[in-house]
Amino acid sequence: MKKVMLAAVFLAGFTYSSAQQTPAVDPKENKDLMTWYHKDFATTKVYGVNTENAYKFLESKGLKPKTVVVGVLDSGVQVDHPGLVKNMWKNPNEVPNNGKDDDGNGYIDDVHGWNFIGGKNGDIGIDNMEVTRVVAKYKPVFEGDNSTQNKANQAKMPEEFAMYMKSKELFTKKSIDARQSFQRYSMINDAIPSMVAVLDGKPLTAENIKNRKPSTQLEAVALEVLTNVAKDPAFAGKTPAEIETLMKTEMKGALEHFGPMAKQYDLNYDPRAEIVGDNYNDYSERIYGNNHYQGPDAEHGTHVSGIIAGLPQGKEVQYGVASRVAKIMSVRTVPNGDERDKDVANAIRYAVDNGAKILNMSFGKPVSPGKNVVWDAFQYAQDKGVLLVKAAGNENEDVAEHLAYPTNFKNITDEAPFVNNVMVVGASTNRNNELRASFSNYNKKMVNVFAPGEEIYSTIPTNDYSYQQGTSMASPVAAGAAAVLLAYMPNLKPAQIIEALVKTSNASTENEFGEKSQAGGVIDVKKAAEYAYTNFYDGKSNTVKTKTVKKSRPVKKSVKK
Repeated sequence: MKKVMLAAVFLAGFTYSSAQQTPAVDPKENKDLMTWYHKDFATTKVYGVNTENAYKFLESKGLKPKTVVVGVLDSGVQVDHPGLVKNMWKNPNEVPNNGKDDDGNGYIDDVHGWNFIGGKNGDIGIDNMEVTRVVAKYKPVFEGDNSTQNKANQAKMPEEFAMYMKSKELFTKKSIDARQSFQRYSMINDAIPSMVAVLDGKPLTAENIKNRKPSTQLEAVALEVLTNVAKDPAFAGKTPAEIETLMKTEMKGALEHFGPMAKQYDLNYDPRAEIVGDNYNDYSERIYGNNHYQGPDAEHGTHVSGIIAGLPQGKEVQYGVASRVAKIMSVRTVPNGDERDKDVANAIRYAVDNGAKILNMSFGKPVSPGKNVVWDAFQYAQDKGVLLVKAAGNENEDVAEHLAYPTNFKNITDEAPFVNNVMVVGASTNRNNELRASFSNYNKKMVNVFAPGEEIYSTIPTNDYSYQQGTSMASPVAAGAAAVLLAYMPNLKPAQIIEALVKTSNASTENEFGEKSQAGGVIDVKKAAEYAYTNFYDGKSNTVKTKTVKKSRPVKKSVKK
């Protein structure tokens, strides 16, 4: 999840943008596009989540919301972003910046959350991939110099050996792909001046470039790229200056994605010990990290947070699904690379122990050496009544064939998950004939719902906004929806929230969309609110009677004593 979608678009040969309608308005000025994922399907025929009508329904029942804390386990959050600052969680028992653990939870000055991938020596920006860590650890064990010992180890540790072989295959393929992709995009980036020159002052059209003959390798690259992008409405007809600006922006994203992979797939690279300073092999260790909520690159986490609880500010109309009821707790867990199981488990426990009732987890990886520790944390969250919302993944794969950890299924063959508090979310689009986003993972049993995850406008550092796409964006849409239900009906259990969202999704059978998740459709918060109110609401929470009980004379007397 992280920063992969832009580069994936270019890897796919510019197919993403060409699937879009030519925008009548610049996306940066298109207020309708900025808020499309809130739309009511019944009246607009766009598969939004019906945000406004959900609030209207709940308030029509006389319900008063209680604030819901949503833990964002991610790359970090710009906590003072104008669109987020009023909806950031503040630890009520911690005195800011006094260097003391005022609330005694083991974490010093954790005012807005915690950072499990930092320490006294700074913060981890780039980390390696999990397959890299597995290969580095087990290659000497299973493929060392002593072949007899290798075979003995393979027989003695069959589960670890299977994980090693899977990791080795992925490591080999992806490290080569990453290196080749970086070389490819570097060449395209170098060819941008040639693209401008080839256009010779004319707008980009197939007609204007079809008869040009390259005289250098860079011109050949320029013509190949221009031929492809001329088919894309986002590029076609643009002036040379506009093409130059667009290509520089696109290549910057691609190079920022593939550049760090030299470290991510380096078997000798490991920043953990020097920066964090914990005993990484000790999964029981809980107290480490720092309170750097933002970290080196908080774009992903800030975008996710705005989808959940962003507030309109200035000329910006962007707002999160749960903007009226949610507070964001930043728990920095995910580097530019793969998250580590120890950090994921500790992040879940920290968020749960500090009052978060919903956790958004927009991350995933193909192998998980510490999966049992994470599963214990899943169970801990379930025991505490906390909902976990997880992105399905962006590999365009059936997750029953390619598990994406952390998963709520211990085995693909299991009929049901081992916990009932995890909601897995795929990504949908605003195009009814292509409702499943082309990158989104799917499965009828193991993906619960779909939610908008393409062309999602939200907050990013520094005090800015952008469109992004991925199941990383769909997951916080669903987390925000869950927060709305829980704010007005605090008695709801995680399984009830999941059921309400699954059973009331707006269904579609086009392109077999109905077979891609349990819900067979896209969530509708208003319908889910109606379902939960009818089937699960206890009639006691968040009513005027609750306030009366709080003000009753016996309670006052006991407090005075």
